[in-house]
Amino acid sequence: MKLLFPAWQGALLLFAALGFADHARAQTPSVDDPAMVMTQQGAVRGVVAEGVRAFKGIPYALPPTGERRFAPPEPAASWSGVRDATRYGSACPQLERYGIPESSRDEDCLFVNVTVPYRPGEAAAAPRPVLVWIHGGAFVGGSSGLYPLDALAKDGDLVVVSFNYRLGAFGFVAHPSFAADYNGGYGLLDQRAALAWVKRNIAAFGGDPGNVTVAGESAGAGSVCMHLLAPDETTGLFERAIVVSAGCASWLPSVAEGEKVGLAMAAKVGCGDPASALACLRAKPVDELLKAAADIAGANILTFTPLIGAKTVPLPGAEAFPAGKFVKVPVMNGGTRDEQRLYVGYAALEGEVVTAANYPDEIRKVYGDKAEAVLEKYPPTYASSPPATLGSVWSDFRRDVGINNCAYLEAAKLMGAFVPVYEFVFADSEAPPVTPSDPGFEMGAVHSSELPYLFPHFDNTMKRAGPALTPASQQLATVMTAYWSSFARTGTPSAPAAPAWKPFRSDDDVMNLEPGKLGLFNASAAHNCAFWKSLYPADLTR
Repeated sequence: MKLLFPAWQGALLLFAALGFADHARAQTPSVDDPAMVMTQQGAVRGVVAEGVRAFKGIPYALPPTGERRFAPPEPAASWSGVRDATRYGSACPQLERYGIPESSRDEDCLFVNVTVPYRPGEAAAAPRPVLVWIHGGAFVGGSSGLYPLDALAKDGDLVVVSFNYRLGAFGFVAHPSFAADYNGGYGLLDQRAALAWVKRNIAAFGGDPGNVTVAGESAGAGSVCMHLLAPDETTGLFERAIVVSAGCASWLPSVAEGEKVGLAMAAKVGCGDPASALACLRAKPVDELLKAAADIAGANILTFTPLIGAKTVPLPGAEAFPAGKFVKVPVMNGGTRDEQRLYVGYAALEGEVVTAANYPDEIRKVYGDKAEAVLEKYPPTYASSPPATLGSVWSDFRRDVGINNCAYLEAAKLMGAFVPVYEFVFADSEAPPVTPSDPGFEMGAVHSSELPYLFPHFDNTMKRAGPALTPASQQLATVMTAYWSSFARTGTPSAPAAPAWKPFRSDDDVMNLEPGKLGLFNASAAHNCAFWKSLYPADLTR
């Protein structure tokens, strides 16, 4: 397995596989000191409360500053004494977005968090399955600190891990002066470094380094896709994968296309000279790069995404999956029924309200010469209102944004020829609101609305907690947690007194996660995928 740390780090990982796990378990604290753990870098002291042992803000790599900016991550330094692990580390540099009051200017942000079930007086437990969560945020925002891990750890009996990674202009920008092998992929390299840290250290927390599931939502799910698509770089770092709201076989830009963004950003901050561009960019203040990146991106939320063509992600999913050139592990895959209504809602809050009069123009902007067929299939009255209809159209299929249900099914069909895939649609119309205020139309089960079902009271900001679920939604959350934890434990999702979830072999084999309608259904029919395939046969091949 190729690692993104120096060769001696690879040797340590091999050592872990061959015997370090037993050594680490021997160092696991006794019941008299459950808040302390010895990692390879040094001892950490966390918090023991409410049925978990929680360790936060553990560095997994050196701060990516100075010469380490726009370079692969380097291993965290060791420390003496006991490091405080009771508070989250800083989020990586980002600006506020969509009215979410979260921002950061701190590049010292590469931290990992570990939460472990704790039952006083319990006999030593066998190593627990490990679930590693990658946060979302359109590759430009978010942080691991937004996700409370306690419930998933306790209710799922899992060791749950989260971490930060470089974002936007610092993690997903390419430039001709950057090293070619990983150009545009430093954020993904951070994630792989964190996964390697887990393999080396998780046994000390009671986790099983041989049973790691990598999971994520939105940009986090897109990241999981990219790790699946880089077998030479990631084989051995995880045994299962959960993809929530990302089309693993959808279109992504090439490194060459990404370099155009990087060149524009460099020119905007006065680093246009090719001979000195890298040194110039490394010397620029964080704020200056953040502002330049935001100006270049404008309203395009996909300006900073993973790029195809370097070692980081050698092939797009549409090519790699049919050829079997991906990490072959069981996959849980799917998204929300009304994904894109979220973005229609954000636009409405900015005053861009969809009406019956302007609905056709919005369709033409996205679908071009195919718009008339789309308008015939989806008149403005297709859903409960024109903005809800537009969101439903985009949620069924939109080629330029991989967050849509027909794209999820396409990826499932391509991967399912080689590995077990368990497909789902989250469809609870009573999910808590995601937008900061009411956009004025029926949102339904929009993008990211499933997160509070796995991470109670999740909100996009640490400044407030999300609302409690309704009783019916909480019952669904209990089933979802059981499905997710069972998959992490065995590779097969199951839940007590819930419908059996069989591998995806046909359009009928999709789990509908909806109160009162829990069970397998035909997601392709529900999202009109045959219609979309007739318009976009090159994108929806199966």
